[in-house]
Amino acid sequence: MKLVQKPFEMSALAACWRGQGLKIALVPTMGWFHEGHLALMRRARQSADRVVVSLFVNPIQFGPGEDLAAYPRDLQRDSELAAGVGVDVLYAPSVTDMYPTGFQTSIRVAELSKGLCGAGRPGHFDGVCTVVMKLLQQTQPHLAVFGEKDFQQLAVIRRMVHDLDLPVEIVSHPIVRETSGLAMSSRNSYLTEEEKEQALCLYRAILFAQAKVTGAVQPLSAEEMCSEIEKMIRQVPGCVVDYVEIVDADNLERCETVNENSRLIMAIKVHERVRLIDNARLCVV
Repeated sequence: MKLVQKPFEMSALAACWRGQGLKIALVPTMGWFHEGHLALMRRARQSADRVVVSLFVNPIQFGPGEDLAAYPRDLQRDSELAAGVGVDVLYAPSVTDMYPTGFQTSIRVAELSKGLCGAGRPGHFDGVCTVVMKLLQQTQPHLAVFGEKDFQQLAVIRRMVHDLDLPVEIVSHPIVRETSGLAMSSRNSYLTEEEKEQALCLYRAILFAQAKVTGAVQPLSAEEMCSEIEKMIRQVPGCVVDYVEIVDADNLERCETVNENSRLIMAIKVHERVRLIDNARLCVV
């Protein structure tokens, strides 16, 4: 595996591969790899001749008071993990190379960015779209792989790619969970074992909702189900609800009743330190 840190070097390498007729896959990450990241890399490996994993903790998607400075970083550790699953290039540009002096351009997906995480993190998805656009330009992939854990992010990126006629396929990968059911996240490293147990309220809420939908004999009110889930989470010590929503998986608009395209999406804070998200499809039987 090759470590590339300069955008011009990455662009030249991508152009060379394309000139040879090779298919390129990109997996954008912020590092501190776990099995969820590695699953995305393996998925990319199945579909491409060359796999590029970007590692960049993107400062413009963090808001005031968020964990930019504390976000876990270990390039050597991540390099070894990426090499172990057959990645061809680990692309780790610097902040100054990505955002040189005078940088002032931003990309915004207006409607899909408004609610859910966007409501409490203004500007977050502008930062995500801007960095993803730059990474796509620098790596020139035929496909890019994103996890479904950040479901709103996935929807926003799909919309950006569609609206701007970008010649790249966005591939989604299902959420990878710990054996307990907790969705894998780099921020799980902030949690104590007790806090991880408390954070399982998200997964238990998913199981509750899916069981309720499976057993329903008539359409379920999305608002009532969200209220029940919020009540469940509030009973868990240390867990504070950011939002619980049931939305249409395509446009992220709130559902009135649960249907075959409904998605339960949640965000909580654990002891006011760690913000976690989770989601699941609610299948109607």
